[in-house]
Amino acid sequence: MRFGAMNFPVMPVLDEIDSIARLGFDYLELAMDPPMAHHSILAAARNDIVMALQAHGLGLVCHLPTFLTTADLTESLRRASIAEMHHSLNVATDLGAEKVVLHPSMVGGMGVFVQAMVKAYAFDFLAEMVADAERLNLTICLENMFPRNLLGVEPEDFAEIFQAFPSLQLTLDTGHAHIADQKGGRLQKLVERFGKRIGHLHFSDNHGRRDDHLAIGKGTVNFAELARSLKAIGYDDTLTLEVFDQDRGMLVASREKLKALFAG
Repeated sequence: MRFGAMNFPVMPVLDEIDSIARLGFDYLELAMDPPMAHHSILAAARNDIVMALQAHGLGLVCHLPTFLTTADLTESLRRASIAEMHHSLNVATDLGAEKVVLHPSMVGGMGVFVQAMVKAYAFDFLAEMVADAERLNLTICLENMFPRNLLGVEPEDFAEIFQAFPSLQLTLDTGHAHIADQKGGRLQKLVERFGKRIGHLHFSDNHGRRDDHLAIGKGTVNFAELARSLKAIGYDDTLTLEVFDQDRGMLVASREKLKALFAG
C-alpha cells in the first residue's frame, strides 16, 4: 500500500510538497483548487513542482477541482465549470499524475426538482471527461459522495455509471460512504460490488453525520472490517489520508494505525 496526503490549497504548493515529504508519505494528492492550486498557477509553476516532487521522491495523484458546478442548470455556468475541469485535466497530465480523482456532479439549487435533467447533464459531463482522459492516457477515479449530493452515492448509482463508462475506476471514500448510512453497510457494499473497479482510496473518519475528516479511530467507521475486505480483494495501491487536522501529526498517527490494520 502506498500512502499519500493532500495539500491545503490556501498554502503554496511547493511548501506543501515539502511538508508532506517530511511526514514520510509516498505521494502527494494535489487538490487543484484556488487560491493557490488553480490550474493556471500550477501550469506556471510546472517545472518547479515536478522538480520538487522528484527531489523528495514523491509520486503524484491529482484531485480535480471540487467546487465547480458541472451539472448546473445555467448553461454558461455549466460550460465554464466543464472548461475548468478540462484545463485541470490537461495540467494534471503535464505534471505527470498517475491518476486523477473526480467528484460526480452535484445537484444544487432548483436541480432537486428536475433531477432527471441534472443527471443527463452529469452524464454528458462524464462522457466529455472520459473521452479527454482516454486521449491523454490518464485514469479517472470517480469518488463516491454523501447523500446530499444525490448523484454517485449508492452502489446502484455506480452500477449505472460503470456500465456507461467502462474505463472509469472508483475512488472509495470512507467518510462519504459513512454519512447518513441509515441501513448500514454502504461502504462494505461498495467494496463487495465494485472491488475490482477500486483504483484509489480516501480514508477519514466521522460519526455518520458530517464529513468531519477526522483522524482514523476518532469516529465510528469500521476500518478493521474495511481493511479485511480490501485485503481479501487484493487491493494494494494508493490510499490518501484526508485527515484535515491542524496537527498534521494526526496524519502520521492515522497512517501507522492503518499500516497495522493491513499488516494484521
